[in-house]
Amino acid sequence: VQSISLAGWVNQQRVLYKKNALSLNQIQQLDSIGFIWDRHDLSWNKKFNQLCTFKEHNGHCNVSQNDEGYKSLGRWVRQQRILYKKNALNSDRVQPLSSLGFNWDLCD
Repeated sequence: VQSISLAGWVNQQRVLYKKNALSLNQIQQLDSIGFIWDRHDLSWNKKFNQLCTFKEHNGHCNVSQNDEGYKSLGRWVRQQRILYKKNALNSDRVQPLSSLGFNWDLCD
């Protein structure tokens, strides 16, 4: 019996998913427990949630990279604007940011 770590198993499921090698039942079972198919989505969602909290407290989404305590979030916000201007930001990320009132161009 070959031993596999949980992290290894999770990675294997992601690889199989990308290769369309999982059955619909397997996908549904993993979806039902909130399986994260793309670890980059998890990171993006964490930053988006931080931005939502920032907006609740400050009334806007214009986080500066120089804001003490928000430097990492400020860099992420800047990166979203850069990707958007390059037309390299997926619509599934543009939509939630836009609905939050995200300012894509600070010159406006």
